[in-house]
Amino acid sequence: MFIASIMLIMNTLPTKTKVLILKCLVEGMSIRSTSRIADVSRNTVTKLLVDAGRVCSEYQDMALRNLSCTRIEVDEIWSFVYAKNKNVPTAKNPPRLAGDVWTWTAICADTKLVPSWRLGDRSSATAIEFMDDLRSRLDNRVQLTSDGHKSYLEAVEGAFGGDVDYAQLIKVYGGSADLKSESRYSPGKCNGIQRKVVEGNPDPDGISTSYVERQNLTMRMSMRRFTRLTNAFSKKMENHDHAVALHFMYYNFCRIHQTLQVTPAMEAGVTDRLWDVSDIVKMVEDVQPVPNRPKTYKKKSDISN
Repeated sequence: MFIASIMLIMNTLPTKTKVLILKCLVEGMSIRSTSRIADVSRNTVTKLLVDAGRVCSEYQDMALRNLSCTRIEVDEIWSFVYAKNKNVPTAKNPPRLAGDVWTWTAICADTKLVPSWRLGDRSSATAIEFMDDLRSRLDNRVQLTSDGHKSYLEAVEGAFGGDVDYAQLIKVYGGSADLKSESRYSPGKCNGIQRKVVEGNPDPDGISTSYVERQNLTMRMSMRRFTRLTNAFSKKMENHDHAVALHFMYYNFCRIHQTLQVTPAMEAGVTDRLWDVSDIVKMVEDVQPVPNRPKTYKKKSDISN
């Protein structure tokens, strides 16, 4: 009965309200803040997030194919679901996938398009899934750069074989003995970088992870559940996944890149127009079932013999 009530609300919710809700979510607002701004319940916001995330994931899986990218940067960004790994054992009724979650992302250094991402742990198994998916979307040989995470070595070899120019950018960090306790959340001081050629013949000038690291910042600013040192975090892995799919749909297709002056999808030739959040809402509405109309009964006097 509760789910049916939410479905009825979603089917009767004005399109402009749905657009407002999604705009709030993709601009970094929380579920509670969005519900107050749009004057709807939190369950309504969550339901729309789930529906939008699902159609965005399916559409991008279909549209981001046969890409002619030449330089790809990859990285992983940390977040958590329900509780951090260290707190899961003492958490009350944690879901099955509670704990640390890593979002593996790839970005085209030229078009700024994000063609592939994968949620999971930081293991070799997730790295292999991520690289296999990335390779299936590319139409030509690319130059690939990652950090020094060892899981990439096996994953890149398995997905690309020798058909890639692959290098790792390894940053050397060092701490300072006089750091105050208040600075414990700050990253260590970068004392230098090492460029390590792993496969092929990558251009030294293109060995960089700057764009993908900037994308990590965009994710933390655009999704409230990724903002660190707050009480905003995902309670369910499914909703975390939907939020990421919605973010990348908005980033790839709707948000004009400040440097390119077009969206990444337009720059990459995936689409020839600027999308709007209302286009995402339309996709959601197109796949939603039509609500059942109440039955009408004729009066006996209206029935002819």
